Amino acid sequence: MPSAPNDLSLDDTDRRLLRVLQAEGRISNQDLAQRCNLSPSACSERVRRLRDQGFITRFSAVLDPAKVGRSLLIFVEVVLDRTTSDVFDAFAAAARRAPDVLECHMVAGGFDYLIKARVKDMEAYRAFLGEVLVEMPGVRETRTYAVLEEIKTTSLLPL
Repeated sequence: MPSAPNDLSLDDTDRRLLRVLQAEGRISNQDLAQRCNLSPSACSERVRRLRDQGFITRFSAVLDPAKVGRSLLIFVEVVLDRTTSDVFDAFAAAARRAPDVLECHMVAGGFDYLIKARVKDMEAYRAFLGEVLVEMPGVRETRTYAVLEEIKTTSLLPL
C-alpha cells in the first residue's frame, strides 16, 4: 500500500467526505455527494483517490461484543524477558496470530507491550492467559486490567 501523503494535502471537501464516511461507511455515493455538495461523479472520484492514497484503508462493520460472545474487555501490560529485535519480532508475530488480541502496541515506559483483547468472560480470560499469552515468545511478566465500564469507544478520528 502506498504511504499516505501529509494530512496537509487534504482539502475541506476531503475532510468532510472522510468525516461522513467514518460515521456512515455504508452511505450511498449519491447521498454522500449530496451531503458534501459534490456531483456523484466528483464524489466517487474523490473517494477513489482517498482510497488509492491510503487515507481510507478499509471499510468494516462494527459488532456488538456482547452479542457475539466477547463481553469482557481486558488490557494487558506485557514485560519481555529480553528486549532484543528477535524477541520483539517473535512476540509481535505471535500477537498478530492470536484471534483474541484486538490491538497490540509496543510502548515506551515501564513495560514493553500493551495488549487490548476481548473474551467471553473471566473463565475465557484465564484460558487466554494460560494457553496463549504466557506462551508467547519472551513473556516474563503480565499485568491485566479488566474493564468494568466502557466510557468511550470510537475509531473515528477528528478531522
